[in-house]
Amino acid sequence: MLQEFAANAVRHCLQLRKRKPTDLSKLRNIFVWLISDRRMSRLHRQFLGQSGPTDVLTFQHGEIFISVETAKRHARIFDNPLVRELQLYIVHGLLHLHGFGDRTPAEARRMKNVQEKIVNDAL
Repeated sequence: MLQEFAANAVRHCLQLRKRKPTDLSKLRNIFVWLISDRRMSRLHRQFLGQSGPTDVLTFQHGEIFISVETAKRHARIFDNPLVRELQLYIVHGLLHLHGFGDRTPAEARRMKNVQEKIVNDAL
């Protein structure tokens, strides 16, 4: 089910104008890895120098790492089904691969709005 959702989400993302030199359409493969908080913490420290787990890490060669444990916690906090939380993270990673950023409040708002629309459209 998540694989089918991700394929639909890719199609919706590709309809967006690319935001930066990164372009989702140039990737040959996209890999979504569902991992533990422990593994995510290691990646987070290794690549971003930050401690603790995060929800999603995206690498420009088409890898999206998602912490399932963090997704479960956030699903409870935000009263979402786990599947919905995972779908949000998949789209978030795809948008990063397509050049969207979320470092500033304005970028984060724009990305969140686009993310919600794609999740709903890709279902």
